[in-house]
Amino acid sequence: MAKPNYSFEKRKKELERQKKKDEKKARKNEQNADGTESEAEAEDAETPTQAE
Repeated sequence: MAKPNYSFEKRKKELERQKKKDEKKARKNEQNADGTESEAEAEDAETPTQAE
């Protein structure tokens, strides 16, 4: 019986995670480029600043 190559499986999973992360980042950048604000930016715009 062949010995399983765990390091190959681990690397494959890491590449899949990185690809998914990059796709998500690209979607967010595309959304921001369309003129829509992210939730964090929208919250900052709604809260008034207090100047004293």
